[in-house]
Amino acid sequence: MTGVDAPIGVFDSGVGGLTVARAIADQLPHERMRYVGDTAHGPYGPLPIAQIRSHALAVADDLVGSGVKLLVIACNT
Repeated sequence: MTGVDAPIGVFDSGVGGLTVARAIADQLPHERMRYVGDTAHGPYGPLPIAQIRSHALAVADDLVGSGVKLLVIACNT
């Protein structure tokens, strides 16, 4: 799926990004979303930068590869 019908991707290291996803849904109610909360590797805060980068890029690559039209990184880490 590509173009206007593709979902918006939202990524966080946990579940905190659900508030961002909710805000997007409130503002853009007709948009579909794909949310990834990387709870398997979080919290990211205490991890070395290289490990955070590796996890974040893997998730971003998966979301982009799945055809999202926009990627929102909702993580504060």
